[in-house]
Amino acid sequence: MERYLGIDPHRDSCTLALVSTRGKKVRELVVPTEGSELVKTVRELQGPLHVCVEEGEWGEWISEILTPWVARLVVCRPQARRGPKSDAVDARELAERLRTNRTGPPVYKPSSEWARLQEAVRLESKLTQDLTRTKLRLSSLYRRRGLTCLNAEIYLPRHRGKWVAQLPPSGRPCAQLWGEQIDLLAELHEKAQQQMYAAAAKFPIWRTLQTAPGIGEKRAAILLATVVTPHRFRTKRQFWSYCGLGLVTRSTSDWVSQPGGWVRAPVIQTRGLNRASNRPLKAVFKGAALSARMMLAPNPFAITTTGCSKPGRSRTWRS
Repeated sequence: MERYLGIDPHRDSCTLALVSTRGKKVRELVVPTEGSELVKTVRELQGPLHVCVEEGEWGEWISEILTPWVARLVVCRPQARRGPKSDAVDARELAERLRTNRTGPPVYKPSSEWARLQEAVRLESKLTQDLTRTKLRLSSLYRRRGLTCLNAEIYLPRHRGKWVAQLPPSGRPCAQLWGEQIDLLAELHEKAQQQMYAAAAKFPIWRTLQTAPGIGEKRAAILLATVVTPHRFRTKRQFWSYCGLGLVTRSTSDWVSQPGGWVRAPVIQTRGLNRASNRPLKAVFKGAALSARMMLAPNPFAITTTGCSKPGRSRTWRS
């Protein structure tokens, strides 16, 4: 008999709620947040088991250790809940959502062979953010002291003394420490990039992705770690929406009353891109388009007119 298990994980313990196909609570357990204990508990439960857990800090780990021992494991997006709240209630709600097929689109979790590349991409992204944040803090320090003609020299060790000398004595120690932090972060960032490239090089498709205009080593690695496989999307439109490049049309006051009845009004529809998307992936494609537009000649996105007297009537894309 099939059963549905909801797991509400926390730092010290995980609450498990088991329900039957009719929605009756069969069992409720509290186990330590340890891989061996979770696997042992799941293996002791009888019958085909369908497991549901919310996406969060432990979602990827639970999916990795329990997938070989259950019939199906779904990682769903968190939802706002009303009414009483407790670990048992949350676990029961997850089991009910899976039983009644209300989990929504599941969060994709690839196999463990992609774990190293994904962790390397996360590390490189975090170090990039830290390095950018530190540089902004240093440049802000110079601007507060009236130095506006700033350039990349303020971040380089060989020019640092010249710029620090222009600050008053009260600001020089801070500028020196910010500069040292930039040097350390730059060194760590370089190592993280090398690790990311080494992890991506194990997949032959990484080299193929770099042949696309504007897609270099870094963007190809991020694209590969985020998408993993295009077969997880049913159509290319779903993929573009996931990337934040899907067109969304918005209109209002669509109908007007006339003597013959209600007719559709000639309103102007507002178009834009969808907001619910993967932001790193959107940044990859936007950056690739800008790079190809500015650096490649001829422009791969140029539109030419052929065989028409008025521009814009007949257009062909130049490949």
